Amino acid sequence: MQPMRILLVDDHTLFRRALASLLVSRPGFEIVAEAGDGLEAVARARETLPDVILMDIGLPRCGGLEATRLIKNELPDIQIVILTMSADDGDLVEALQNGAIGYLLKNLEPYQLFDMLEGLRHGEAPLSGAVAARLLARFTGPPVAHRPAEPEGQLTPREIEVLQHLVTGASNQQIAEALCITEHTVKLHMRNILDRLNAQNRVQAAVLAVHHGLVEIQAQGPVRPV
Repeated sequence: MQPMRILLVDDHTLFRRALASLLVSRPGFEIVAEAGDGLEAVARARETLPDVILMDIGLPRCGGLEATRLIKNELPDIQIVILTMSADDGDLVEALQNGAIGYLLKNLEPYQLFDMLEGLRHGEAPLSGAVAARLLARFTGPPVAHRPAEPEGQLTPREIEVLQHLVTGASNQQIAEALCITEHTVKLHMRNILDRLNAQNRVQAAVLAVHHGLVEIQAQGPVRPV
C-alpha cells in the first residue's frame, strides 16, 4: 500500500512540526510539504499534489476556508481535512461547502487522528464526535418525523441502527462494539447503506438518513472529540 502523502497547513510552526513528527512515526504516512499560510498552501498543493491536506482555519494572508475553496477549484482530487480549534457551526458549514471532506478538532487523541486518516482510504469522511451531529443538524434542519426514504433507499432495521450510530460520528469499531457485531459486518452494512441511499460517503449517507427521517439527531452539548 502506497503511503498517504500529506501537506500540513498551520501557522503555528511548533504544532506543525510536532504533527509532522507524529505522522511520520507511523508507517503509511508521508509529509510532502508544510505551509504557514493559505497562499503558501495553494502553492505547495500545486507543487506536490498531495493525497490529503490537513488545513487549519485561522491562517494569515489567506484563511484556511478560502484556501480550501481555491485548492478544490483547481485540484479537485485532493482531499482536504480541516484540523482546527474552532467548533463554530458556521466554520463547519463553510468548510464542507468549500470542498473539505472532513472537520477535526485539535483536541483529538493521536490514535483518533490515525483512525480518521486511515478511514479516508476507505471513503470515510473524518468528523470529530459530536461535530458530526451538529453539522448534520445545521445542514438538514429539524429531523423530518415519519418521512419515508425514497424507494431505492429502503434499509433493514440493522442498517437503521448502524446509521443511528453513524450520525454521532462513531467509527466502524465503535459501531461494532455498540451493536455486538464484527467490524467486518459493519463495513458490509455501510456498503449496503451507501448503495441504497445512493450516497458517496458516510457524511452524505447520514445527511440523507436525517433528511428522510430514518434517524434522529439527539440534543447536543458542547462539542467534544470522539
